[in-house]
Amino acid sequence: MLLPKGGLNWKAARAQLPPTRVVWNFVTRTRFLLLVAITGITVLLWRGISSSASEMQSFYCWGPSKPPIDMSPKEYARWNAHMQTPVVFNHHAPLKVDSPTIQNVDLNPIKSTRKAVANEERILLLTPLKDAAAHISKYFELLAELSYPHHLIDLGFLVSDSKDDTLAVLASELDRIQKRPDKIPFRSATVVQKDFDFHLSQDVEFRHSFEAQGPRRKAMGKARNYLLATALKPEHSWVYWRDVDIANSPAQILEDFIAHDKDVLVPNIWFHRYENGVDIEGRFDYNSWVESDKGRRLADSLDKDVVLAEGYKQYVTGRTYMATMGDWRENKDEEMELDGIGGVNILVKADVHRSGINFPCYAFENQAETEGFAKMAKRAGYQVIGLPNYVVWHVDTAEKKGNL
Repeated sequence: MLLPKGGLNWKAARAQLPPTRVVWNFVTRTRFLLLVAITGITVLLWRGISSSASEMQSFYCWGPSKPPIDMSPKEYARWNAHMQTPVVFNHHAPLKVDSPTIQNVDLNPIKSTRKAVANEERILLLTPLKDAAAHISKYFELLAELSYPHHLIDLGFLVSDSKDDTLAVLASELDRIQKRPDKIPFRSATVVQKDFDFHLSQDVEFRHSFEAQGPRRKAMGKARNYLLATALKPEHSWVYWRDVDIANSPAQILEDFIAHDKDVLVPNIWFHRYENGVDIEGRFDYNSWVESDKGRRLADSLDKDVVLAEGYKQYVTGRTYMATMGDWRENKDEEMELDGIGGVNILVKADVHRSGINFPCYAFENQAETEGFAKMAKRAGYQVIGLPNYVVWHVDTAEKKGNL
């Protein structure tokens, strides 16, 4: 290229440049703008990749770039502060057991709490039966009224040594209840048959004589234990013992009892007796009591196989009976500690039974069955509580006159 005479000057150079309009048209073309954008993105990505690669290289390792043998103690300590290598000793892979004959039962989630309904805690309702056909219809009438959700209640019955139609009447009533289309049916029902070859005259006077009490209470304890051992399942949180011959009880009795959150709890048991048009509120269950010093001295003087029974002149214990206390018109939640209990209505935390506290069919501290159960529970450190103002009404069996 030849330079103009006189050298290179601005005017000559400007004359060689394309017109401004041509340059502007070129710059604003779509292809040019797209090329600039692609070039810019490529440059940014390249810089980012280069920067990340350099950072990765700079953090490839921690500590000085020298072997450990050349490090000072402080440098070595700083190096190891970043290096905590996990160590597994005697590692074992999980053991998988798929044998159909092996079952795992986890009782840890099973609790007995005040929030039983909200937590859907299961209740096992147990009733031993003997020659009870006359009471079963009323029994199920009251059971159907229970307000605790029936789908959380399992029923269990033991029929023993019966000469009447107890088993057939029970089966018929259960079949009727469980086939109902509403919310009355219970989660399940189990009927256990077990005869103990214990036959006692049904004469009221003999059946409630002192001589009959020891054998009778021992046989009743055995029946309760057989029923408990057969019906109690891992999922049960509470066990509610309920006799068949109850005349009346509150529909919310389970919720009322559970609210106390006690290991063992019983209500007061009275009965109605009508004489000359007057309602006599009779005290029924004298098996719920507080021990006395006189009772302790008496027990110490007796052979260990003797079973004490309340209300008999042969052995006067001087105990305080819950049946003679309280009033259903007063605060129903008032509590008192007991040393013996009756069996008409008992709510027990299932873990108490699981711990081995059952109904002695022998003399335990000179008591048997429910009273022996209370003694055993207290010996194991469990609370045994009575509600003197919470009255459950028993049928009038006429073996004792009503007391005002």
